Amino acid sequence: MNLWQPRSGWWIAPAGATLLALLCAAPHARPQGFVADAGWRDVSLAEYRQHLQNLDALVSACQAAQPKKDAAQMSSACDPRQAGSDDRVHWQAGAVTQTREVRYDWLRAVLGFAAKKDHAAQPATLTLIPGAKNQPRTADSLLTQAHQRLQDDAKQAEGPAQASASYADERKALSAILSQRAYRGVTEMSPRERFLEWFYNLLDKFLASLVRLGSRAPWIAWALRALLLVAIATALIWFLIRIERRSRVKLVPDEVPAPDAPSAREWRLWLLDAQAMAAKGLWREAIHFVYWAAIARLESRRLWPADRARTPREYLALLAGTDPRKTSLTELTQSFERTWYGGRAAAAADFNSALELAAALGVETK
Repeated sequence: MNLWQPRSGWWIAPAGATLLALLCAAPHARPQGFVADAGWRDVSLAEYRQHLQNLDALVSACQAAQPKKDAAQMSSACDPRQAGSDDRVHWQAGAVTQTREVRYDWLRAVLGFAAKKDHAAQPATLTLIPGAKNQPRTADSLLTQAHQRLQDDAKQAEGPAQASASYADERKALSAILSQRAYRGVTEMSPRERFLEWFYNLLDKFLASLVRLGSRAPWIAWALRALLLVAIATALIWFLIRIERRSRVKLVPDEVPAPDAPSAREWRLWLLDAQAMAAKGLWREAIHFVYWAAIARLESRRLWPADRARTPREYLALLAGTDPRKTSLTELTQSFERTWYGGRAAAAADFNSALELAAALGVETK
């Protein structure tokens, strides 16, 4: 295997995964003064191999100081600063200059952990994922794994440098596939599609958080269900009340009207009397009969009990405020009161206007 070939396992080997875990562990596992980024150093392949040998010797010295439990000696032998800078390795592969960056944060974290006397024999529990169970690691076991990783890296660096693989053939084949008819309609995502994707992702996160919240506190789910049922019931009741108020019709039982009630006389007879008065030019009397024709017409539809003792204002109050006939009856009542009770002179135009208002109340004038 060659160090410079892209392969699985060189950057995250089994031992390296454990060492990198220490870097991501809780803050108490990291010694004070540890600097994750120590800068970069441009090196050749030979200088990189020499740096690996120096680091291997540093790990061996640190591991040798562990049994002595001398705080000063352990702090000196396991000083993370001795790891030096990270390497930016340059090497020539044919006519192409290749570059690879190599970081040693994982090694600095191991050295910093081993430098602490109280942690030398104490297991270190690394929790990369909350809730996951990880095997405890001691400083000695971590140093052993670091030593093994450095040796593996050194062996891989001994191989001949090769140029990176060329993907021209793969790119050509992929371009040929994408140029087929089945992929011609494929386009980039529109702003609307990106917004919808963002919204759906946000909604998914929100619902997932509700699920997690419900698993921790089951009573919240029951409370939300109860609130939903109450909201549905309230909306249904409000909707039914609105329908009932809009369609409310005040009907009374069928009864024979009193002899002096307006509906005791056919509304058409009231209208004939109005037309007869209009033919004689008696416009006040004509409007008077038109009004009572309208009242008789409404009363015949059982909108209120027949009663002659009511005043025009009382008849007007019997109609609900949401009744569409309310406006026409109000205007007809005002016209009747001005001419009949107020003594104001009336003309043919007033009579024709009263006929139009009566027609809106159901009085058929033709």
